[in-house]
Amino acid sequence: MTEHSWLSVVIPNWNGAHHLPTCLDALRRQTYSQVEVLVVDNASTDGSRDLLIADYPDVRLISLPENRGFTGACNTGIQAARGEFVALLNNDTEVDPGWAAAVVDAFARHPEAGLVASKMLLFGQRDQFHTAGDLYRVNGRLVNRGVWERDEGQYDREEYVFSACGGSAAYRRCMLDVIGLLDDDFFFSAEDMDLAWRAQFAGYRCVYTPDAVVYHHLAATGGSVTASYYDGRNMIWILVKDYPAALWRKHWRDILRAQWTLAWEALRAWRGAAARARLRGMAASLRGIPRMLRKRRGIQRGRRVSIAYLESILTDLTDF
Repeated sequence: MTEHSWLSVVIPNWNGAHHLPTCLDALRRQTYSQVEVLVVDNASTDGSRDLLIADYPDVRLISLPENRGFTGACNTGIQAARGEFVALLNNDTEVDPGWAAAVVDAFARHPEAGLVASKMLLFGQRDQFHTAGDLYRVNGRLVNRGVWERDEGQYDREEYVFSACGGSAAYRRCMLDVIGLLDDDFFFSAEDMDLAWRAQFAGYRCVYTPDAVVYHHLAATGGSVTASYYDGRNMIWILVKDYPAALWRKHWRDILRAQWTLAWEALRAWRGAAARARLRGMAASLRGIPRMLRKRRGIQRGRRVSIAYLESILTDLTDF
């Protein structure tokens, strides 16, 4: 481990005063001393800023004049952070005391890694997974590896995954200088997978380390209606913006079938607010396609790895 490498932890916050003490107290207990904590507040009205000023003077507070979403808050924090490594952390999480040390150690042992994924378990059921690193299927579906599984040691091995969940994703600063920050058009949801695609194009790997343990409330941030809307929209935007043309030609039937299945399931559950939100998000994606296509040109031109390599790190439909 590089003892003098700083890890900057960026926490986006919107009306999360009830979660912040648990999150910040856990960061105070870290065994790794070179940790900088920044909370970027999205114009909260619940006293979050007063809490931080009164009880956490060691935390850098950045107050935004309006709610700029997960991406806007995180990008503001990343730009202000001083660390060689930058981690995003949801305000409804509690990290293990050795979390920061494990993240920095993984970066030190894996110079090829631009991203580190943590072992995320449910806050209220600490033997059950949220994710052990995120995967991307060939049909365009995102996968939280191990979600809802009981932790029985099946993900205790350090290994490569496609992406790190944005709720605890850690990034090498020099990689972000190359590929850019989170896409602000995404606002909330799947922005981590979009960034992972750009990282993979540039030749960086994502390493999952089981020693970096995070407990997450999961449903506490965002809410099902909000998440469903942005999931529906942003998953399509990733297909337009990031998914390589050669793989589109090979897997287009599976991609369209997956989107049709999502839409049909939402239609069948029409009475549910989350289902209607997903359909609104899928419809809203169409307006943004020209903008995503403009971004696609630069991203695809900058690809430094082969299509065969990219296909090899995607998850087959028969797995998970």
